[in-house]
Amino acid sequence: MPHRPPAPHDLPYWRLSGFYFFYFAFVGAMAPFWGLYLHSLAFNAFQIGVLMSLLQVMRIFAPNIWGHIADRSGQRVAIVQLAAGVCLVAFVGVFWATSFWALFAVMSLISFFWSASLPLVEATTLSHLGDRTDRYGRIRLWGSVGFILVVVGLGAALDHASIRLVPWVVLGLLVGIVLTARFIPEADVARLHVEHVPLGHVLRRPQVWALLAAALLMAAAHGPYYTFFTIHLVETGYSKSVAGWLWALGVVCEIGIFLVMPRVFARIKPETVLLATLLIAALRFLLIGWQADNLPVLLLAQLMHAFTFGAYHASALALVHRHFTGKNQARGQAMYNSLAFGVGGTLGSLYSGAAWDGLGAGWTFSIAAGCALLATLAFAWRGRLAPPG
Repeated sequence: MPHRPPAPHDLPYWRLSGFYFFYFAFVGAMAPFWGLYLHSLAFNAFQIGVLMSLLQVMRIFAPNIWGHIADRSGQRVAIVQLAAGVCLVAFVGVFWATSFWALFAVMSLISFFWSASLPLVEATTLSHLGDRTDRYGRIRLWGSVGFILVVVGLGAALDHASIRLVPWVVLGLLVGIVLTARFIPEADVARLHVEHVPLGHVLRRPQVWALLAAALLMAAAHGPYYTFFTIHLVETGYSKSVAGWLWALGVVCEIGIFLVMPRVFARIKPETVLLATLLIAALRFLLIGWQADNLPVLLLAQLMHAFTFGAYHASALALVHRHFTGKNQARGQAMYNSLAFGVGGTLGSLYSGAAWDGLGAGWTFSIAAGCALLATLAFAWRGRLAPPG
């Protein structure tokens, strides 16, 4: 039978949205606050950097392992459920692991299994959507809601509570991930009407490697933003509360763009949207690097997060789903996550850390803008070629 897009009542909207909510709420607790918790354990900056990098380093190779297993077995959701359960059990170890190497072992285990979840859920969500990938943003926006609620709520709570609250909040969010993963329905992978193309052949297509190269460079461009944005704001003279709300403003913009993306894709090709977001990213990072003391300009730069994350991510996922079909779907999503958030994210953290003290904020963010421009050139050169067939 031919594969058809699901009817609106067939789509497990809330079960998928619930997982995204708790997954990115977990990110909203870990990214801003886990380093503070590690600092409270008296680790030095280098040790904190190593421990925090594990979440990115594991995403270089672990998603490909899980994606290969999922494509071979066809049991994507079962793997997500298993990985979520192991993460929850492993995280309990942080309440006893106080030495560097003990936490290194615990966080490595957590990171290896945590990295399995998102690419497999992305592939499952897109399979449920069928040809209606334009509706992806309406599901994914709940991840942004979860991030905002946690980053604002936990930040306010820590003004009055001990930093030791952080691991308990993270534990509760992992419980939410486990419970919502339990209710995600497996999706049928359309195989009969799609001739299987070996993964190596797909990767040799110019459109595919141009997309993956652009994704890697775009993630690298965000390195200074995710590592030093708050420090940059505080050093510029903003309070920590203002810095927190500027973070939240950027994520609120994600929600708005996810809501309008179906109408955008009805009129504009994902390739065109992606190319525009890469150019906007270059401008955004130049504004952050050189005009942070100008609040109206900084607010404009944060509004651009709607494009540099929301519109970019929605269009990139749509293109990955188009290029990696049938048996290659989970591995395609895993490869996108590994190269972009794993390799690209790690490179971004490394060059921003190396450049920050010597070159300063302006030139470090200029390197980020350069990465975004290189991504633009790579994708403009080959990424917009007509698909084969």
